[in-house]
Amino acid sequence: MRAYFATAAALCLTACSSASNVKPPSFADAQTCDAATLIEADRARVLRKASAYLNAEPRTVTADRARRSAGGPNDFYSEGDYWWPVPGDPDAPYQRRDGESNPNNFVAHRLAMIRLSDIQGSLASAFILTGEPGYAEAALDHLRAWFITPETRMTPALLYAQAIQGHHTGRSIGLIDTLHLVEVARAAKILGEAGAIPESDYTAIRNWFENYATWMNTHPYGIRERDWHNNHAIAWGLQVAAFADLARDEALQDQVRTLFKTQYLNQMNAEGGFPDELSRTKPYGYSLFVLDLMGGIAQTLSSPDDNLWRFETPDGHGMQQGLAFMGPYVGDKTRWPYDQDIAYWDEWPVRHPAFLLAGLALGDCRHTARVRNRAADSDIYEVTRNFPLRHPIIWIIQPPTYSL
Repeated sequence: MRAYFATAAALCLTACSSASNVKPPSFADAQTCDAATLIEADRARVLRKASAYLNAEPRTVTADRARRSAGGPNDFYSEGDYWWPVPGDPDAPYQRRDGESNPNNFVAHRLAMIRLSDIQGSLASAFILTGEPGYAEAALDHLRAWFITPETRMTPALLYAQAIQGHHTGRSIGLIDTLHLVEVARAAKILGEAGAIPESDYTAIRNWFENYATWMNTHPYGIRERDWHNNHAIAWGLQVAAFADLARDEALQDQVRTLFKTQYLNQMNAEGGFPDELSRTKPYGYSLFVLDLMGGIAQTLSSPDDNLWRFETPDGHGMQQGLAFMGPYVGDKTRWPYDQDIAYWDEWPVRHPAFLLAGLALGDCRHTARVRNRAADSDIYEVTRNFPLRHPIIWIIQPPTYSL
């Protein structure tokens, strides 16, 4: 299977034939949105980042212990973003200030997971481009540390995420904090199905994600998040879709497909917007975020017989409607008719995957053109936290079919 990944040309031919019926690549055409061109456009960025990560040391949740955590050293911990201490009363329960992140929160585990995601996405992309085994070997060091080695692995559960001092030691909405494991799972599948990492390691990694996906679908925290009404439910869906795809769990994948059609798309209004996001203090950023989540699910779970990119509800709700709603405001934010975000207004939009990948999936270059020249990375934590799919190459190509 390694030969499948030997060159970018082979990959591009596979991706182009499966993604759309657009014309063959023309690298001189800036508006081309075929798979080969998009892969080539990201080559320099990917190889630069992957080279920097070749000797990076793994850093898991055990490297940073939060003194306020009720969990153990292997448990992921974070604190609610919009919760603040009461001025003059340090012992009082925290109070909420929607849209305003507390800079003194514990975020070390989130940062470690974001770093892991960037490492895995970069190394797997570089492996796709070059076929060099060194990229896979470097990625495996981090995968082992996070998901296999007992002393450093993360517990496959999330009991202590988005805690609030004086209120909760952990909350159901904390499940959104592992959103950055989505590209980790995708990268692991790329490397595992290519035979680039040992089968025993690949099995152990798949088992971790299977256990976590099962926990997300059975623990009260996970059930509450699954059944929620805004971007949190859709973030649950993208995670379970990616984790189940890696774990080869068809039942969980089918469950998310059904939720996509019956729950997530029904969050849309008649215009294609998401009212629960438009009512927030950051309506622009949240609207882009939820559309990226939807696009990630469509890219992960679509098949020739069930294309989620083109699916529409009886009311006409679908990805194309959502893209049409937000598209004009990505191209010209001054046209945005709703409230301006109270923070990070100038930092959006970025290279949003919903639009980048939609050009391929729908054969419509207008979607890709809206974002292809936008920032592919950000040094701003608030942006990166809500920008979980940053490595399009691992989403454009399809891994070889595995045997069940």
